[in-house]
Amino acid sequence: MERGMSVYQKVLLAADGSDHARRASGHAVKLLKNVPDGHLDVIYIIDKDQSKSDVLHYGNKEIIQMKRREQLEDLESDLKEAGISYEVHIEHGEPGPTIVSFANSGAYDCLVIGSRGLNQLQTMVLGSVSHKVVKRVQCPVLVVK
Repeated sequence: MERGMSVYQKVLLAADGSDHARRASGHAVKLLKNVPDGHLDVIYIIDKDQSKSDVLHYGNKEIIQMKRREQLEDLESDLKEAGISYEVHIEHGEPGPTIVSFANSGAYDCLVIGSRGLNQLQTMVLGSVSHKVVKRVQCPVLVVK
């Protein structure tokens, strides 16, 4: 393999709109930039508490979906700018198990995840999700501090 070539072509990024997830997305972009057949799948998890909170706050399903997509706008523009092929997957469930299940069913070369994320109260969750994911995902995991 040529020096500087990435061994990762199919990467999964766990995104939640937090600063940690934004830093993780920067690393995912670095992993795949200039990789000819590289592809990034972005998984955004909506848990029950977030879902209830969104319904109470916004009411309308279209507005809720628009707000969720807004959280990924910066990431999507970075990916387009870098010329990286990507697809966004919005999944419902508990973040840890949902990420693990998605990652293990997708034959990924690497999963990129922030060391912390946001819970439904928009407060920092000390790495419980990333810890669970690292223990149970079958592919290499890059945890970004």
